[in-house]
Amino acid sequence: MKGLNLKSMSAEALIDLRNDIDSVLAAKVASERKELRAKLDKLEQFGGRSARGAGKGGRSHPLKGGKVAPRFRGPEGETWSGRGLRPKWLSALVEQGHKLEEFAIESTAEVAKVAKKRGRRPRKAA
Repeated sequence: MKGLNLKSMSAEALIDLRNDIDSVLAAKVASERKELRAKLDKLEQFGGRSARGAGKGGRSHPLKGGKVAPRFRGPEGETWSGRGLRPKWLSALVEQGHKLEEFAIESTAEVAKVAKKRGRRPRKAA
């Protein structure tokens, strides 16, 4: 291949060369894929778990998806846990001049107590 002078080749010869390279590369990729699949199947036999679906249904954090107690309650009974975006009802009340602390359900001392039990630092009042 060192002796090839690409600049002197015609367009048709270059296209033929590119097609040859594409077909050789495709064959090599197919061969590598076949080998990798065989290795994965071998690993799955020993591991018992599907290596292909390792991301699906694997372990997740024990607290993931758990319910969180509400920290704020509105005048009409609506609640917010303090996570995520601030709800529209609370944003509207704060814009009217109310303080966020007016709608807190627990005192900060109780929040600190619960956080200490869980081994976490207490959250600052929002």
